[in-house]
This record gives sequence, C-alpha cells and structure tokens, in this order.
Amino acid sequence: MTTGVYTDLQSLIRLKHQGQGFSFLPRQPIHSLLAGQKASRLRGRGLNFEEIRNYLPGDDIRNIDWKVTARMREPHTRVYTEERDRPVLLVVDQRLNMFFGSQRAMKSVTAAETAALGAWRVVGVGDRVGAIVFNDAETVEVRPHRSTRTVMRILSVIVAQNGALRSDSSEVSRPERLNEVLERACRLVKHDALVCIISDFNGADAGTKRLITRLGRHNDILAGLVYDPLEAQLPDLGPLVVGDGELQVEVDSGDAKLRGRFADVFSERLAEIRQFLLKREIPVLPLHTGLPVPEQVRKLLGFKPRRGMR
Repeated sequence: MTTGVYTDLQSLIRLKHQGQGFSFLPRQPIHSLLAGQKASRLRGRGLNFEEIRNYLPGDDIRNIDWKVTARMREPHTRVYTEERDRPVLLVVDQRLNMFFGSQRAMKSVTAAETAALGAWRVVGVGDRVGAIVFNDAETVEVRPHRSTRTVMRILSVIVAQNGALRSDSSEVSRPERLNEVLERACRLVKHDALVCIISDFNGADAGTKRLITRLGRHNDILAGLVYDPLEAQLPDLGPLVVGDGELQVEVDSGDAKLRGRFADVFSERLAEIRQFLLKREIPVLPLHTGLPVPEQVRKLLGFKPRRGMR
C-alpha cells in the first residue's frame, strides 16, 4: 500500500511506544490545550460514595453533610473514593470525505493514527477503551474493556474500513452518518465516560449540536478535528480539475479572489465548529495531515520530554 494513503495494522501497533507523555485526563500542564477553565474543563474520573464519618481537620468542608451534622450535633463529612477507571470511547470517522490528503497522509490515516495512539495510551494507564468506527455504509462497535486484545480489535476494524476506501468507490458520501453514529454513542455510554470524536465533522448541523450537547451532559467529550492544509489554503497552481468522487469541475487556482473565497469558506466552517465545541467546554485538538500525529498530540496536550528523552 502507498505510504500515507492507507494505514496497516503494524503501523498502528508501533504507535504503542509513542503513546506516552500525555494524558486525556485533568491536571494538564499549564501550557496544555486542555488547561484552563471555561474552554477546556474535563471532569475526569467519577467518584463513588464511601461513608459518612466524623469531620477531621483537613477534610474538605464542601463535603460536610449538614443534615447528619444537625442530627448528631457534631460535624460529619461524606467520604468519596475515586473510581478505579473510566471508559474511553473513540469515535473514528472513515467516510469517503476523509479519503483526502495533500501532504504526509490522508485525513483517514491521520484519524486512524490518532485513534491508535489514544487507545494504547488509555489501556497503558489502566482505563477501559472502546470504539465506534464508521464509514458511509457500516458502523462497528467495540465495547470498552481494559485489554490489549480490545485495542487490537479496534485497530483491526479501523484498518479494514481504511483499506476499503477508494476514490472510485460506488459508495455514496453520506454526511448524515455523523449524527447516526453520535446517536449510537449516546446509547452506548451513559455517564462518566470520555468520548473522543476523531473526524473532520463533515455533515455537522443543528442535529449534531443537539446530540453532542446530550452526550456531554453526563460524559466528557474531546474533539480531534482532522483537516488537510490544502482545505485551508488553495495554492496557486493554475487550472485544476477537482472532484468529490461524483462530480468534477475545472477551477483556476491562479485567481486570487477564488483562493480568498476558498480560504474564507474553510475558516468560517472551522470557526463555527470550534466555537460550538468550546462554548460547551469541549477541548478541540486541531490535527492536520502534514505532520506525524504523535508530534501534534504531544504538543497540543502539553508533552514535555524527560531529560535524555527524544
């Protein structure tokens, strides 16, 4: 297979050794994209109620149980323990709209690598990982488990769907599939999960906003927004024939006004998606096809190499 056009299982397995030095959980470094309050708060693991006991110096006063305190006439506090783990659900887009790339890799490959990196990292820290991998015709669910076997199952599904992508495919692009899959995610994870949506968000509409809002009521969401630099800035290459798999049209990329409109359309779409997500305190990781995914993720999530580590 042509490097960058498709991925393969061995390439995704090798990312296991690069899934270190970053976290999808709270307490990010100050320079991380996830740091801050309004635009990037993640709840992290849930808390389980353990017991009510006498208040001791140093206990968090916010956990005082005032009803018990009034009845017993001395301070009592609620004690919670952190859940041992929490499920992480990867929603991985492998539709025809992702089969595009002008530099290092296709968007579909960038999404696959991001999902693999995340899956290895999640299992590596002892949490459960699952996935919903989808294209224009098929959706495959892998329920969250804490095992290498589950990661391999996820990667195998991604590779299968990735390898089925063709520019001359008879499949029809279906933008509405994004909402169908988000509806499925709402049924699969009920609460206290981290849902990582890895997509170019093609087909996002008012329904998408409603579903993400619903999904985020009791779960954390992280958006990996995949794009190609050519989508953001059309280069001056003279007359070009471009197509979407169904229709083709000839355009003059030497026309400065055309390039300006092209850039404006992408910028407006990107800004609308990011504004919606950030308004709901959903961190956005912009991931492009021009650089290796581990390099981008580490930079975005505040990775700092240890001394002697490259």
